[in-house]
This record gives sequence, structure tokens and C-alpha cells, in this order.
Amino acid sequence: MRIITFNANGIRSAGDKGFWDWFDSQDADILCVQELKAQLADLPEAVTRRAGYEAFFHCAQKRGYSGCGLWSRVAPRGIQTGFGVPEFDDEGRYVRADFDGLSVLSVYFPSGTSGDERQAAKYRFLDAILAHMRELKATGREVILCGDLNIAHKEIDIKNWKGNLTHSGFLPEERAWVTRLLDEEGWCDVFRQLDPRPEQYTWWSQRGQARAKNVGWRIDYQMATPGIAARARATSIYPTEKFSDHAPLTVDYEWSLA
Repeated sequence: MRIITFNANGIRSAGDKGFWDWFDSQDADILCVQELKAQLADLPEAVTRRAGYEAFFHCAQKRGYSGCGLWSRVAPRGIQTGFGVPEFDDEGRYVRADFDGLSVLSVYFPSGTSGDERQAAKYRFLDAILAHMRELKATGREVILCGDLNIAHKEIDIKNWKGNLTHSGFLPEERAWVTRLLDEEGWCDVFRQLDPRPEQYTWWSQRGQARAKNVGWRIDYQMATPGIAARARATSIYPTEKFSDHAPLTVDYEWSLA
């Protein structure tokens, strides 16, 4: 089973930059996309009716903002959009597909970079999604949360860590949340489990030459429960083509959806 997660920063824009041509060559079973920046009615058929896949969307009420999508080769047994918190469900931040013994989530965590109000909202989201993830894990199902967490966890996950200690995305409270998720709640950071190398990033500022110089952040993840995490066999980040300010993250699992 191959799963790709990708913050598109506008799915129509990413498509125009060749994302779907690349995706069609990847033989993926599931694609999770964050930041659609579109309403369902605005999406072309090439997105909503991708050959060989069923697609599901959670769009924000605000036009051109947020939004998540999930594409699957195998028809899920169930789909859920939103996780029961109106403040964030209105922003289109959650799609879950349930299969036999496995749930896959496409989730877009808020950014706090625009100011104190949004940072406070980000902390509320972290509390709410942690409680939800705890409930899902308690069911005994395997779970893979794919998404842009808008948090770089450790110094290895950000090039200029010293200069960002007081910036949203690398604040002590945010990093402690990820540590708690892994160490206390028992989830696994699948990419880091497989790839311990430094300078592996999934997002670069569009200012200056950040991407060319690889001055980036690793803020896109596949977080998994231990059973399915133990079946992860390979992972990669694809920064070569610029579909977005983020790069797609791929993980291969020894697991069959059929």
C-alpha cells in the first residue's frame, strides 16, 4: 500500500504545474491532499473524477481557503468529513476513510503565523485533534494521519532552528505537543522512523532562494499507530518539481486494502 500526502497550496494551481502527471506515475493507493483552496463546484473533473480513484472532499466555508481531499483506489467502507468541532470543521480540515482494520486521515492543521489570534486557534485545534486521535486509537483500529501539521518537531527538522525558536511552527509548546503524541500517546512519525538523515524537508519559504538552498522545514507527516507503522517499508520526499511550496511525502506499507 502506497500513501502520498501533499499540501497543494491550491489543488488547481498544483495541477497546472504538473502534479497530476507526476501522481499518475506513482502507482499510489491513497492520496491525501491539504489546502485545496477551492469549493467542490470549482474543481475540474480531472480532480473530482480521477480515473481509477474515488475522491472525497471537505471544503472550507470560506472560498479559496483551506480544504482537504482524499483519493482511494479501493472504495472505503466509510467516509467522515470533519471531526465534530464546528470551529475547525467550518474550515475544511479533515477527511477520514475507513477500510477493514485501518483508517486513513487527511488533516490540515492551522497555521499560527498570522498572529496571536490564529496561534490561539492552533492550540485549540491541537487539543481537539489529540482527543480525537486518542479516541480513534482506542478503538483498536490501525490509523494513519496524513497531513500538514505546521510544526517542525526537532532541530533536525528545520534548517534555521536557532532563528525560529520564537516563531510559530517551532514554538516549544507546539514541539512538546508532537513529543507527547509520540512518547505518551504511542503514535509513530513514520518518515523519521525510516529516514534519520538531516536536511529532509517538505516546505520552503517562497522568499529568496530558500528551496534552491534547501533552507526548509519538515512539517508534513504520516503519523501512525504502532501496528501499521511497523509495516512501513520505504519513504521518500519529492522536491524535484515545484508543484507547491510543499513537496509530496510518500510511504510504502506492507498492507493490502483489498
